[in-house]
Amino acid sequence: MSETRSAGVTYTRPDDEYFEKRTLKRSAGVWGLWGLAVAAVISGDFSGWNFGVDFAGFGGMLVAFALLTVMYYGITFSIGEMAAAMPHSGGAYSFARSALGPWGGLATGLSETIEYVATTAVVVYFSASYADGVTGELLGLHLPGPVWWAVLYATFILLNTAGAHVSFNVAIALSIISIAIIGVFSLMAVVSGAFSVSSLWNIAADGSFGASSFLPHGVYPILFALPFAMWFFLGIEELPLAAEESHNPVRDIPRAGLWARGTLIVTGLLILVLNTGVLGAEDTATSLEPLLDGFRVIVGDTAAAALALVALIGLLASLMGIMFAYGRNMYSLSRAGYYPKVLSLTGRSQTPTVALIAGAVIGYAALVIVDAAGGSSSPAGAIVLNIATWGAVGAYALQMVSFIVLRKKFPLAERPYVSPWGLAGAWSALAISAAVFFGFLLNPTFLPAILAIIVVYVLIFVVFAIWGRHNLIMSPEEEYALNGGLHARVDAAIDAPAGSVEFS
Repeated sequence: MSETRSAGVTYTRPDDEYFEKRTLKRSAGVWGLWGLAVAAVISGDFSGWNFGVDFAGFGGMLVAFALLTVMYYGITFSIGEMAAAMPHSGGAYSFARSALGPWGGLATGLSETIEYVATTAVVVYFSASYADGVTGELLGLHLPGPVWWAVLYATFILLNTAGAHVSFNVAIALSIISIAIIGVFSLMAVVSGAFSVSSLWNIAADGSFGASSFLPHGVYPILFALPFAMWFFLGIEELPLAAEESHNPVRDIPRAGLWARGTLIVTGLLILVLNTGVLGAEDTATSLEPLLDGFRVIVGDTAAAALALVALIGLLASLMGIMFAYGRNMYSLSRAGYYPKVLSLTGRSQTPTVALIAGAVIGYAALVIVDAAGGSSSPAGAIVLNIATWGAVGAYALQMVSFIVLRKKFPLAERPYVSPWGLAGAWSALAISAAVFFGFLLNPTFLPAILAIIVVYVLIFVVFAIWGRHNLIMSPEEEYALNGGLHARVDAAIDAPAGSVEFS
């Protein structure tokens, strides 16, 4: 093994055996990537988004949805360009490492780790509620939340470690079923007469600045609604993490991102308008299971168990997709030495089993701790949701900064796909993500999430400063950053076994 020093860090170039033990398998075409992206997000249509109605009313959420549609167009176009240029499993970490150096790469990768691990925990939390409703109605069996959390984590670790082809196929199936459920609900809402336009505005204006029937709490709370409106899209940015498991990442990741984004805009609008119009804005704002409650309004409680089972499918889709994301995120950071190297071992299944288990342990522990500390007044799901969203906002902002920097820093790097929105798209996404970030700082409800993330960052950065920066590995992401993208062989990245790409 040889050593290289650069930018205050030390790299080791390992032997072939190191990468052989950390090999992924190419298993996905464009539809597999589409399914993965939609699956990762679709649970946001089932639970979580509606808390934003409590802050800003239906009108405020509609404005927040429009703003975030613009933001996610800018984000997905920008990351599509960067992913095609850097088809590594590192995703956001890879982009920021090339643009902002090792510390920037770690900061961005850590934001995504927080986002995906916390998002998985949120989906587990809400899934447990739905699952308990099903077993309670059908079997008279109720289990404590922590038991359900353990069951769900264990089940989906097994599915994700069965092989990448299983992950992609299950994601496609669950995505299609989830979209069908939303379609059926939308049709039932309209033809049953349960939907009422007046119900969208049944939160009374409170006299705040700009308050009206459209914005019952005024203009200002739109900032507080933005993090919850993100739930309609959060997770779509995981697509670059599948680069080393895609047959043709240069072509298929941008294309899958375009199709997935369009799918999610349609499903998100249907749920935002019709679900709120069926329940009424006031009841929507406080529901832990808004889609299920919407079904109950339409058909009554007689089929509650069947409805809960149907609604659970959407949550399980995201559990599959987001667990895939944190596994690959932790894998890539571990392979490069930022995280303990054991986390990138793949084994016979060629999936990052150790990383998947580690992320589950962290997420489970977070739920237990937050649930015990929060009590009934502050549901664990809502607090961890805030942690996930703030982690996502940080990762978005850093990726958009990376896009802007890379355009200037690596002007000659090969870019097989170019964002149609260019720098304007990145700047607009950066501005809106900054507004979301600002909204977090202004709202005391989000303070526990912010403090938790700050603590994690301080601990990780101290360890990296003392030990980690002297023990990095010359992984594909690191070598691309060091050579300025000038010698990256995209064709080799597509044709070579995943996890074994070398750049010279």
